[in-house]
Amino acid sequence: MVRRLTLHPSAEAGARTVEEKGLGAVPEWSLDDLYSAPDAPELKRDLERIAADTASFAERYRGAVAEIAAGEGGGARLADAIRAYEALEDLFGRVASYAQLHYVGDTTDPARAKFFGDIQDRLTTVSTDLLFFELEINRIDDPVLEAALSDPGLAYYGPWLRDLRKERPYQLDDRLEQLFHEKSVTGRGAWNRLFDETMASLEFTVDGEMLSLEPTLSLLLDPREEKRKAASDALAETLGANLRTFTLVTNTLAKDKEISDRWRGFEDIADSRHLANRVEREVVEALVEAVTQAYPTLSHRYYAMKAKWLGKDRLAHWDRNAPLPDEETRTVAWPDARRIVLDAYGGFSPDMAEIAGRFFDRHWIDAPVRPGKAPGAFAHPTVPSAHPYVLLNYQGRPRDVMTLAHELGHGVHQVLAADQGLLRSQTPLTLAETASVFGEMLTFRALLKETADPAKRKALIASKVEDMLNTVVRQIAFYVFERRVHTERRGGELTAERLGEIWMEVQAESLGPAIELKPGYETFWAYIPHFIHSPFYVYAYAFGDCLVNSLYALYEEAHEGFVEKYFDMLRAGGSKHHTELLAPFGLDASDKAFWNKGLSMISRMIDELEAEDRKTGEPE
Repeated sequence: MVRRLTLHPSAEAGARTVEEKGLGAVPEWSLDDLYSAPDAPELKRDLERIAADTASFAERYRGAVAEIAAGEGGGARLADAIRAYEALEDLFGRVASYAQLHYVGDTTDPARAKFFGDIQDRLTTVSTDLLFFELEINRIDDPVLEAALSDPGLAYYGPWLRDLRKERPYQLDDRLEQLFHEKSVTGRGAWNRLFDETMASLEFTVDGEMLSLEPTLSLLLDPREEKRKAASDALAETLGANLRTFTLVTNTLAKDKEISDRWRGFEDIADSRHLANRVEREVVEALVEAVTQAYPTLSHRYYAMKAKWLGKDRLAHWDRNAPLPDEETRTVAWPDARRIVLDAYGGFSPDMAEIAGRFFDRHWIDAPVRPGKAPGAFAHPTVPSAHPYVLLNYQGRPRDVMTLAHELGHGVHQVLAADQGLLRSQTPLTLAETASVFGEMLTFRALLKETADPAKRKALIASKVEDMLNTVVRQIAFYVFERRVHTERRGGELTAERLGEIWMEVQAESLGPAIELKPGYETFWAYIPHFIHSPFYVYAYAFGDCLVNSLYALYEEAHEGFVEKYFDMLRAGGSKHHTELLAPFGLDASDKAFWNKGLSMISRMIDELEAEDRKTGEPE
C-alpha cells in the first residue's frame, strides 16, 4: 500500500529521509549544493550576475566573432571567448536546474510553479543576448576556422565546434532565432508545463482508493489479476476523461515542431532529433528495421510463452507485465536496494561503486512517492560545477531496484563526463543510455548469480527479458507511433479517436497476437511524457540496450582492457562521435549486424526460457 506523503517546504534543505512502511528510510534530496531556497541570497546574486555578465559578453563580442577568428592570435582569442561563454552557460544551467528540480518535487504547488515559470522567463529573456555567439561562429569561413584550430586552446573545443557546424544548414538569421527563442516560453515550454501539471493533478480511483499516476501504474505489476484490471480500468477512465486536453497538447506540439522543422529546412520529421543525437538517419533506420523485423522472434514469441505460463490462451493488456508465479514479489527495503546495486557495481569496478555511493551519502537522490511529485524517474546532470541528481518514485518492487540501477548508471556517466566541461560533456541521448542500461545489466547478472532455485532463476530471466522488450520493442513501437502521428498531423489535426487507432495498430503489431488489447487501452498513449517533452527521444533506449548487449558480450568474453575502455567512453561525454567511441571495442553502429548482435542476446534468453519449458514438460 502506498502512503500519501506531504513534503514540507523545509524538506529540501532539512529532512533527508522519510520513513516508509516496509521500505525503511527513503531519502529525499538536498538541493543546497545548488541553492538553499528560492529566496536564497546566492540565487538572487547569481541572477544579477547572469544579467550583468551576459550584457558585458554581448557588448564585447557581438558582431566581432568572425573578425577575431581571422585576426592575429585568432585561435587563442576565440578560445578565450568560448571559455567565457561556457562559464556563462554553466551559471545559467545552475539556476535553471535548481528551478526545475525544485518544481518537480511538487508540480501541483502554485508557488513552485510560479517560481519555475518566472525563472524560465527571466533566463530566456536574458539569454537572448547570447544567441549571436554560436550563430556568428558558424559564419566563420571554413579555412579561417581550420587555421584558428591550430591553437591548442581552441583545439580543445574542436569537438564542440565540429558538432556546432553540423547545425549550420538549419540555422536562421539572428532576428528569427531570437523570435523562436523568446516564444519558446509561451509556446512549447508552456504546453510542456500544462501537460506536467495536468498529469500530476490527475487521480485514479482503484477499488475506492484515490491514487496518482505512479502508484496506479505500479498496480499493473500486482500479482492479483483483479487488481491489475482495476488499475487498467482506472487509467482508461481518467485518461479518457482528459483526452481532450491531451489531444490538444499533442496536436499543438506536433504542429509547433512542423513549423520549426519547415523553417529550418529539415527533410524528415525526426531529422532534428537525429542531429541533436549526433547520429545519422541511416543508423536509426537500420535499428528500427532490425527491431521491427525481430518482433515475431522476440515479443510475439515471449508473450505466447507467458500466456501459457499464466494458463491463458491470450493475455489481456493489463497482464502484459504481470509477475510470473515464481517471480520474486517481496518488498525490497531501501537499504537492501542500495546494497544490491552498489555490490553489483562494485563487482565490475570499485570506482563505479564509489561514485554511485556518493548519490546515497551526499543526498543526491529523491526517492519517496509524494502527491504532486513528477512521475517516473530521471537523472539530471545539472552542470559540471555542481553534480547530478536522481529522482525516483521508489515503491520497493524488484523492478524499482532495476530503475535505481538504471538512473545511477546515468549519474555515474554524468559525474565522469563532467571533467570535460559543460560544452564537451553533454552526451547525445543515444549514448547517454549506455551507462544506465549497463548498470541494469550488471545488477541483473549479480542477482542471477545469487539465485540457485531453478524456478526463481527462470522467473528472474523472464523478468529481464520483459525489461529488455520494454526497452527495445516497446520504445521502437513508440517511435513508430510518433512518426505516424507527426506525419498525419501535417495534413490536419488528429482526433482523440484517430490517435487511439494509431496507438492500437502499432501496439498490436509490436506485441503480437498473444496480447489482447481490450477496450480502454486506446487511451494509454496519453500518459507517455517523452512524446511531449522530447519528440523521437524513445529510440535512444533501444539504441542503448542493443549497444549494451554487444558491450556486455565483450565483457563476458574478457575483452582486453574492457573496464578501462568503458570508463574512457563514459569520460568522453559528448567529445567524440559514436564511431570513435565504439571503435576500441570493434563495434560499428552503421552495420546492421551490430543491431542484430544486440537483439540476439534477447533471443538467446528467450531460447533459454523455452529450453526450461521443455525440461519441465518432460515426463520423469
